[in-house]
Amino acid sequence: MTRLPDQIDAPMTPRQLATLRSLSAEAYQPKLFAKNLTAQEAERRILALKAEIELANSF
Repeated sequence: MTRLPDQIDAPMTPRQLATLRSLSAEAYQPKLFAKNLTAQEAERRILALKAEIELANSF
């Protein structure tokens, strides 16, 4: 997702919040879920959790 400079510190979207909550539970990483993240930080965590889950499912 491309963000304009004034959106870099924008709070995460409701969709990101739901996705992050779901993925952090699925990956048994509850500490990676936080309600006060920026959209950029939420996106990084979502990508990291998806990669972790994909790796775990490959075994």
